[in-house]
Amino acid sequence: MSTPTDSVELVGDEVTGNVARVVLFAAATSATAPVDMVHPLAPNVPITLQTLWVYLAGIVLGPLWAGVAFTLYLLAGLIGLPVFAGGNAGLGVILGPTGGFLIGFPLAAMTIGVVTHGTDGLTPPADVPIPRLVGALLAGTAVVYAAGAIGYSLVQAIGLVAAVSAVVVPFLPVAGLKVAVTVAIVRSDVLIAR
Repeated sequence: MSTPTDSVELVGDEVTGNVARVVLFAAATSATAPVDMVHPLAPNVPITLQTLWVYLAGIVLGPLWAGVAFTLYLLAGLIGLPVFAGGNAGLGVILGPTGGFLIGFPLAAMTIGVVTHGTDGLTPPADVPIPRLVGALLAGTAVVYAAGAIGYSLVQAIGLVAAVSAVVVPFLPVAGLKVAVTVAIVRSDVLIAR
């Protein structure tokens, strides 16, 4: 005896599309993580494109799915996939000097999503006013850097002010550039929201 499944929808198209986008963002972040540069003023913390993906995920996926994307990314690194900066992986990276930045990724992506879209649905990225978009990106940047500075402070056993001076202040110009690039991408024809 068999049961017809033609009319049964186990997972809706919207959920399927969101899961596909979550995997895409986690994979894109993972693919660009091995590409890092040494900052001359802060050699302990690499410059990567990871936060650019955090920014875009919050804008494109919204708070829930962006948070899921970067939680998946962290889990991939925790189980040993080389998805963190420099192609590193494992719990040691999360518990290391730069682990706070990684922990901040899902929180920042969710923050950007909430500030960009609110809590009652997604606005097409191209329709988000630029001041709101920039505000969302600055809020997300603040979350990443706060988590990073706290983590660095704890691991290196230094004060929070010293940690901010060491791993936040030198990166502010880089963060500004990433915010500008993100706004340019959102305002270009690269992103098409449906």
